[in-house]
Amino acid sequence: MIKLIRALEAWGAPDFENVLQGEIQKIEPELRPLQEGLSQSSYVSDADISVLILNVTETTEEILVKAGIFYAGVIAGSCCADDPTPMSEQTEYCEVQFNINILTAETTVALLKN
Repeated sequence: MIKLIRALEAWGAPDFENVLQGEIQKIEPELRPLQEGLSQSSYVSDADISVLILNVTETTEEILVKAGIFYAGVIAGSCCADDPTPMSEQTEYCEVQFNINILTAETTVALLKN
């Protein structure tokens, strides 16, 4: 489960987006829907991600955040010892929606289809 506690605490403050970006970058990789967002590669790399906040709105129950995520994907060879295909990273981009509960900071994330 994702809880963006620091982002919720910073809601309404001038540094909200910076705090939110930092928390999103620290989310455990398996909780991010990046694998489903791949378009040019096979697997998500372990490299750091970069987060761009596109839109933030508030409802009575949630803070809704649309974010673009830049990350690296890997095109893997066949993994044979004599495979000449080197591992190469491709820049990937996807957009996701974070819904942060205003009372608990519990957060859901969903991949947005382009």
